[in-house]
Amino acid sequence: MINADILLRLGQAISARKRSDQSASYVASLLAKGEDAILKKLSEEAAETVLASKGGDKLHIVRETADLWFHSLVLLAWHGLAPEDVLAELRRREGISGIDEKKSRG
Repeated sequence: MINADILLRLGQAISARKRSDQSASYVASLLAKGEDAILKKLSEEAAETVLASKGGDKLHIVRETADLWFHSLVLLAWHGLAPEDVLAELRRREGISGIDEKKSRG
């Protein structure tokens, strides 16, 4: 079983790239463009993931989901958040019915 270490390492790398040269770092250049650019890229990746799912090619689905997760991590970094924040929320929800959890946000 693969653990969450890769998400934590990616989060750290993305956070470190905030201070990188924009011409040498995709993440730095995307962060420099601001939240709207990040949201646009995240939306594109979500749409590509949906299309991959509709196509049924499992490798394509995995690759597009990886892109979606990566860009979600960039969005978290934009807001000063890290993968640990999301993992903590998932741990909080573990064992709670999705219906009950949604009602609690009410």
